[in-house]
Amino acid sequence: MKLKRIIPFLLFATFLGGLSIALPGWAEEPRLPFPSYGSGPVEVRIYTDYFCPPCRRMEPAIEPLLKNLIKRNAIRLTLVDMPFSSGSILYARYFLYALNEKNDFEHALKVRNALFAATADKNITTAERIESLFKRAGISYRAFEPKPAFNQYNDLIREDRVDSTPSCVIVREGKKKTFIGGDDVVKALKGIQ
Repeated sequence: MKLKRIIPFLLFATFLGGLSIALPGWAEEPRLPFPSYGSGPVEVRIYTDYFCPPCRRMEPAIEPLLKNLIKRNAIRLTLVDMPFSSGSILYARYFLYALNEKNDFEHALKVRNALFAATADKNITTAERIESLFKRAGISYRAFEPKPAFNQYNDLIREDRVDSTPSCVIVREGKKKTFIGGDDVVKALKGIQ
């Protein structure tokens, strides 16, 4: 999915104000959950939008590749939610909420799968419906103010100049290469030793 001349991080900023959750003054600031996993020498950033059909089709193909690369400690993976569709911010928010409860790679994949599947159901467009989906899927979550995580997404989007999904940025030995489209992303991941 490509949006010409739209700066994606501005979309996050636009939607943040309307979806903010106020924490009570006595509430302890939660740790910042962020979808980064592994400690390998190659940095991999995957950019997707839950409402992007090519992203949804690509996900089953990249999941086993990512699992293998993480298991072999070949990569440091960051999953970046792109705000291209009207429901994207809400889904990205609940992805982070789920990571706030349990931030490990397997859990992140489970949550992503549930959210990608939910986009096929046109009725899952509210917080209440996502919460119901999570309950049925056995996904626990804990709300927090995700603005700092969205700011990290913005920084990566700007740094990598990503304007379409699915995209993958691979940084190896100081050299950065971008791959666009599901087939190219899969091929790039297969090429990591």
